[in-house]
Amino acid sequence: MTTNTPVFESQLESEDLLRLTQLLEKAHPKLVGMDGEEILLPESLYQVLLQVTPLLAQGKGVTLIPQEQFLTTQEAANILNISRPYLYKLLERGDIPFTKIGSHRRIKAENVLNYKQQRDIDRHQALTELTATSQELGFYQAEA
Repeated sequence: MTTNTPVFESQLESEDLLRLTQLLEKAHPKLVGMDGEEILLPESLYQVLLQVTPLLAQGKGVTLIPQEQFLTTQEAANILNISRPYLYKLLERGDIPFTKIGSHRRIKAENVLNYKQQRDIDRHQALTELTATSQELGFYQAEA
């Protein structure tokens, strides 16, 4: 399967990435041009580096997806870690907006990520409620 989604894998040594991670946590970096001109790294790029460098140091690949990019159903299913047939059910129920291009469904990355975020919030809330109910019934005791 070919995709236009950029995938970045670490080309740096793990030690270099760990050092970069430590430096990023200590200070907001700046960019220095070939002519010596300096500018502070924009906050959005700084936040990306803060999240990406530890993952690369662990040997994990990182994929950047523009929010406006349309994904195939397989790409969306992979992001959600679900099967394509289950994704089709979510699409047909209207849980995730999609567009049909010919006979193919295409889903904006933004919509997939919004669904994923809401699903994670709902799961966390359900787990919290289950834990509270279990504690009330004496099935579970919180660690002190």
